[in-house]
Amino acid sequence: MTSFSIGETDFLRAGLPRQVIAGAIHYFRVHPDQWQDRIRKARLMGLNTIETYVAWNAHEPRRGEWDATGWNDLGRFLDLIQAEGMDAIVRPGPYICAEWHNGGLPNWLTAGERELRSSEPTFLADVSEYLRRVYEIVAPRQIDRGGSVVLVQIENEYGAYGSDKAYLQALVALTRESGITVPLTTVDQPTDQMLDDGSLPELHKTGSFGSRSAERLATLRSHQPTGPLMCSEFWDGWFDWWGGVHHTTEVTAAAADLDELLAAGASVNIYMFHGGTNFGLTNGANHKGRYLPIVTSYDYDAPLDEAGNPTAKFFAFRDVIAKYAPVPDELPAAAEPAPVFSVPLSAAGAWTDAAASAPSSSEPVTFDELEHLSALVRYDVSLPEGRGGQLVLEEVRDLAWVCVDGRPVGTLSRTRHDRSLRIPSGRTLSILVEEGGRVNYDHRLGEQKGLIGAPALDGVALTGWHSTPLDVAALAAEIGSRAAEASAAATTGPSAWVADFDLDSPADLFLDTAAWSKGYAFVNGFFLGRYWRNGPQRTLFVPAPATKTGANRLVVLELEHLLDATADFVPSLDLGDTEE
Repeated sequence: MTSFSIGETDFLRAGLPRQVIAGAIHYFRVHPDQWQDRIRKARLMGLNTIETYVAWNAHEPRRGEWDATGWNDLGRFLDLIQAEGMDAIVRPGPYICAEWHNGGLPNWLTAGERELRSSEPTFLADVSEYLRRVYEIVAPRQIDRGGSVVLVQIENEYGAYGSDKAYLQALVALTRESGITVPLTTVDQPTDQMLDDGSLPELHKTGSFGSRSAERLATLRSHQPTGPLMCSEFWDGWFDWWGGVHHTTEVTAAAADLDELLAAGASVNIYMFHGGTNFGLTNGANHKGRYLPIVTSYDYDAPLDEAGNPTAKFFAFRDVIAKYAPVPDELPAAAEPAPVFSVPLSAAGAWTDAAASAPSSSEPVTFDELEHLSALVRYDVSLPEGRGGQLVLEEVRDLAWVCVDGRPVGTLSRTRHDRSLRIPSGRTLSILVEEGGRVNYDHRLGEQKGLIGAPALDGVALTGWHSTPLDVAALAAEIGSRAAEASAAATTGPSAWVADFDLDSPADLFLDTAAWSKGYAFVNGFFLGRYWRNGPQRTLFVPAPATKTGANRLVVLELEHLLDATADFVPSLDLGDTEE
């Protein structure tokens, strides 16, 4: 067995100094059949370690329904890292941020009134049960037991959130009681306050930053006087949000910053080596005065792009790493164009017109009260005396389409800070609300979704609401299972569309959504994610394992309208305009 420890100046692997040169790959953002490919390419860039978060809400979306198989098979992911001759760093949170919905915390955990990320007893009890399950997977895979894991992180950038030392101490005690023997670390941005609040004396402090390495390492050293310096989140790119631009970093500048880190003898974890995709409804959101949901792509301008292909940054980083560590002679294959073709979309009818069969309530029921994990809830209420007027909402989270007797009236957007709309006379007011992504940072974790509070018409509260949850994946599966048939195309309002196409063999594909408005797309039942003409993202990545030889079926659930009822598959990613 091999040991891994912290010495006076270095990490020690089998007693010898080890400069950790790691890269982040989140197993939950990559199709499991493509894990091995991404890990191998990390080794070919010269990395010796893979880092991953653990997303609690991916493993346990509903209380007590723990899943560590398939996409959630953390054990298999760690075993593949070992098989490639690499080490692993595990960051189980429980909070991970990561632009992942709710920062990785399950909705059922955050729906109550408990104090999150604290030593509050009920929160700590749930966290302890979660961590024990994770450590059942991680403990036997530690390096001193013949596995790959060399470091485990406690919490995540906690100094940016709180300063509850009893909470951190409880996490450490539980971690050690669960058989974790490798060194324990924390990570914070290199400011005095965050480094002080986010760690304990017995934990090894690391930093998160993407530039000005010498200055930030000096700050870190003032708080971590002995042992190796480590930037455990070297930000080599950035994430995108709907309505923004595609963020990139200049390749030579990023390589120079990496060179500065490695020349200083610091260890590093490149965040991200391969970003992957927020498949399904897993994107997070940020809110610093304005709600900004994260796009489906998590390309991050990383050395491997969203589809796992090497970029210019891959080769620039590889050249830098070669100055400090052995780099394999082998190079990954260059990207090849994906199959290019177009197929017509056939209309499959309306898909959000479920009958208002939900029980009546005085106010709209939130997603959280409904324990609803999908993207949409439809709210219906009878208008008093059939009259219209000024509709005022306390808050909509996050985007609403308003109709009266089935006729579209307008939209209300949290991002735009909308709260009011004049509606015409009619019998029934219907408001379709989309949860656009749960905030993943700071103190908005776990906030309720849906219509918040009591909507009013001309100052009088509307009562007798029916709150009907709509499961978009289940609806897409039902539509996709039907035999192809002609249907009258809906010109306005939500409509479903289907297209069939053949492939000679499974292949990565890039679905161009620029001519569609807003909605969700599925291939053979696999939930690709959200699309939105608001941009910047124009393509959805279709991983090859989601396709098959012969017949394939695309299902599109459009919320507004299509400019062109065609599905275009293009040769490569198009993530939108950059700032340059």
